[in-house]
Amino acid sequence: MPIPMMPRAGAPRVLTVAQLSNSVGDGAYYTCSALYFTQVVGLSPARLGVGLTLAWAIGSLAGVPLGHLADRRGPRGTAVLLALATAVAVASFLVIRSFVPFLIAVCLYATAQSGLAAARQALLAGLIAPAERTGVLAHAQSALNAGLAVGAGLGGLALAHGSRAGYLVVLAVDALSFVVCAAIMLRLPAVAPAARRVDDGPTMAVLRDRPYAVVTLLNAVLLLRMPLLSLVIPLWIALRAPQLTWLASALFVLNTLGVAFFQVRTARSVTGLRSASRAVRVAGAILLASCAVFALSAADLPLWVTATVLVAGATLQVVGEMKQSAGSWQIGFGLAPDERMGQYQGFFATSVAAARTLGPLLLTTTVVTWGVPGWLLLGGAFLAAGHAMGPAVRWARNNRPYALPESGAVTPHAAASG
Repeated sequence: MPIPMMPRAGAPRVLTVAQLSNSVGDGAYYTCSALYFTQVVGLSPARLGVGLTLAWAIGSLAGVPLGHLADRRGPRGTAVLLALATAVAVASFLVIRSFVPFLIAVCLYATAQSGLAAARQALLAGLIAPAERTGVLAHAQSALNAGLAVGAGLGGLALAHGSRAGYLVVLAVDALSFVVCAAIMLRLPAVAPAARRVDDGPTMAVLRDRPYAVVTLLNAVLLLRMPLLSLVIPLWIALRAPQLTWLASALFVLNTLGVAFFQVRTARSVTGLRSASRAVRVAGAILLASCAVFALSAADLPLWVTATVLVAGATLQVVGEMKQSAGSWQIGFGLAPDERMGQYQGFFATSVAAARTLGPLLLTTTVVTWGVPGWLLLGGAFLAAGHAMGPAVRWARNNRPYALPESGAVTPHAAASG
């Protein structure tokens, strides 16, 4: 069964290949970065944590103005420049040896990454018909996960080698991957900047759009699933079943391959705001079930039963993740005015930054420390956010300053040749 990563030829495929190109480098970077910064650069874990938290907080704030820049100057050129800026930031990691240069470099990295995400979404919206956007994003997500898996394997080789040279090769590969990504995006047609009107309203209109802010907040709650497999589940297993610590990496692989194989199929049922809201509501219920199953592993069970329970919880989680992703993509695009697509996508992406920044602290406190009650509290939050998304989307839909059909789509940017 081939991995359904590649969409049809043309802009959808080029966008997906660009996503794949830098995800391989990112997979290697994510695997090795913590040990590189602590063991080679010499940062303490506390300083590393503070630096990353501050960087992603700054990056999340930069997403909206950089998305606005993509709207006004054109998303392709903005995305290319931000991909190159990310490459420069990663390359600078090769030479830094103290905290202040690290902080500057990692802030540039997080800022460029946040802006790149917004510009790439605006570029996709300008080149892809509204009805195809969720499907193209599903292909891109499949490619992203496949690339991360390959990159994680390369990073694992560097970890096994354990040398400074191995870490430096990983960073060089990641920097090069963003240069390749920029070159691939240059193959796409240019998208004309959004036309400005006399009655265009405030420059940063998204900051005054309260319904969209509520939708983004609910999405951030649902995205608290992100730190589960990378942080919470490994800690949970280490505390409750230390003989199964190897299972944490197996569950990560299960998640990665599940998304790579089935995200496109899962996204096919999402065709408009109504079906997107339904997908998110179902995702909330499935994520609740996943948390309940994970909580069962706290019981005094035979080791093989505990392992089976953890695999079942991870399987439910990946199903909920794919449903939530497909629904949120459609909602984030469908409620955004086309002439402000970049800034709206930059704002919607703050939900990812919030989950990455606050999630580790919240989840280690509630789940790892509180145990079963924490799992059930987290599951209840998923269920509540999933059910609240439908009314929030209807509120946002009914308060748009422009016409919005059931598909949730607005007229795409006119693409200029070149």
